[in-house]
Amino acid sequence: MSGLKDDAKINAWIYRITRNTIVDYYRKQNKSIALMKFTENLTNVEDEDLSASGEIASCLKTMIEHLPEKYKEAIMLTEFYELTQKELSERLGLSLSGAKSKVQRARGLLKEMLLGCCHLEFDRLGNIIEYSHKTKDCKFC
Repeated sequence: MSGLKDDAKINAWIYRITRNTIVDYYRKQNKSIALMKFTENLTNVEDEDLSASGEIASCLKTMIEHLPEKYKEAIMLTEFYELTQKELSERLGLSLSGAKSKVQRARGLLKEMLLGCCHLEFDRLGNIIEYSHKTKDCKFC
């Protein structure tokens, strides 16, 4: 795969990853959280308007490049080329559960990389309001 067709979609994707991370956190704590639907058009974010989410999105781009090829391909096809997991399974010649597993493992690896590299602070709605690097030598950001 040579690259993304639409780099602007990374912001929508990072929002989804961040939302899922928050939900996972509260599930582990046995707490519930109501997350609002995100209605802002994320494809029109200008470079000078990058917030913490936008900066983390650029880190995730680098993290994707460090994934094992089979996971990188699954994430790229489902998140950036917007294939359904069923379409992914057909394209890669996998069972549907196999395709779902690859996507979930890829997301899990990205989450581990992100949380291993950065400390994230969220507002009460689950939006990233601040982040900092845990170490100065983070190879992703």
